Amino acid sequence: MTAAGWLVQPAVFPWAALVLGLCVGSFLNVVIHRLPKMLERGWRAECAELTGQPLPPEDAYNLVVPRSGCPKCGYRIRAWQNVPVVSWLVLRGRCAGCGTKIGLKYPLVELLAGIGAAYAAWRFGASAAALGATLFVWFTIALAFIDQETGLLPDDLTLPLVWLGLLVNLYGAFVPLADAVIGAVSGYLALWLIYQGYKLLTGKEGMGYGDFKMNAAVGAFLGWKILPLVILLSSLVGLVFGALQMFAARGRWDAGFRFHFGPYLAIAGIVAMFWGEPIVRWYLQRIL
Repeated sequence: MTAAGWLVQPAVFPWAALVLGLCVGSFLNVVIHRLPKMLERGWRAECAELTGQPLPPEDAYNLVVPRSGCPKCGYRIRAWQNVPVVSWLVLRGRCAGCGTKIGLKYPLVELLAGIGAAYAAWRFGASAAALGATLFVWFTIALAFIDQETGLLPDDLTLPLVWLGLLVNLYGAFVPLADAVIGAVSGYLALWLIYQGYKLLTGKEGMGYGDFKMNAAVGAFLGWKILPLVILLSSLVGLVFGALQMFAARGRWDAGFRFHFGPYLAIAGIVAMFWGEPIVRWYLQRIL
């Protein structure tokens, strides 16, 4: 048996996916931290070009350069200190250079990426669906954390995710291609209409265009039929977590508090990806 054949064996495949997912999770931490900064640099450059004001020279900054380091002391992380989860535990959650606390977010992202990939491999086996579900989980993890921290849902992630959803359904990995196309359109329009209605009634913007694109990606992966469940779940999760955040932030309800919808849409999308059909069947059995 070849190495590839051995890796896709049912008893091995989820464990191989777990290891790969943990490593990808380490890279996702880089994406979550750097992509918003890269976008800000690009916006500054565009503004400078429009106004004719030159920007001071800046060092190269992207997902590869410079090497990862402590934002406080600049200590460059060594190879063994990049081992997912384990290095964080060995270092006891602190920088090896200055002892600054390293947030729990970093091992959490790695664990979520690893567990998500392992579950997708176990749930779907060695198939296009497993690959699609894994990519969906990885992208939504990055989007959820970026949105929670910055309020951004970058086109650099949402738009490729829409196209990935359509590609994996080219031969019906999750739904027929027609359902995926209608799902992408419906996903965008559903939140756009809610946005326009809320703005008309209140004069305020309840969400951003990134939410529309992220919901379009969910529709591209899972089809239009599952979108009502996704919107309902994301609204319920958002209501619960939003209320908790409001109370935690001020100790009282603050009507002016604005929470980000991306993380709740990510949670709802992943739930629908793996358990959407059983949830819908259970609900229909209860009401019929």
